[in-house]
Amino acid sequence: MILYAVYFYVRYAVSYRDLEEIMAERSVDVDHATLNRWVVKLSTDLAAEAQKQKRQTANSWRMDETYVQVKGQWAYLYRAVDRDGRTLDFMHSAKRDKAAARRFFKRAISKNGTPDRVAVDKSGANLTGLQAVNLIRKFTGSGRLIRIMQSKYLNNMIEQDHRFIKRITRPTLGFKAFHSAAATLAGIETAHMIRKGQIAANGITGFQQFASLAV
Repeated sequence: MILYAVYFYVRYAVSYRDLEEIMAERSVDVDHATLNRWVVKLSTDLAAEAQKQKRQTANSWRMDETYVQVKGQWAYLYRAVDRDGRTLDFMHSAKRDKAAARRFFKRAISKNGTPDRVAVDKSGANLTGLQAVNLIRKFTGSGRLIRIMQSKYLNNMIEQDHRFIKRITRPTLGFKAFHSAAATLAGIETAHMIRKGQIAANGITGFQQFASLAV
């Protein structure tokens, strides 16, 4: 029942108070604050397991960031998908700069391998962040250089993909703390990966796939 509540929150556009009512309709008496604690506690671990189990992705990436409000201030969600729209990685950041972009690329490469090419928008921070990764690879001899493409057209795919994340986060009206935002966003991204068929389904439902990550 706990996993059901967490999945329902990160998969559908509901508030915690909405979810409290939904659970009550199923004869489960649980406070909205408790629901929040469940989501924050479980989402990060489930997302990590989803990364291990996701299907293989392509070597052509699309990278972009979107805005998320935390404590009344704008923070950033860095995201990358492959050429087929499959989620590669995501990272919540308080800043949008070269250091954050470089950190995201290093993290995404460590989980998915080195891409042949990456498309970014006209953001100077994302470009210089990826160039910094290439510079390190060049001087350390740690692998081939990544081809960088700045193209608004190529990045339309990930900009469209942002919409699912924004639709789910809209009822929250902003997060109250950075750590809870990062955890909740990880859960939302995990549900989105399942929705896109990135976890082997084997004939089971989306919720069953989500619950299997906790086994």
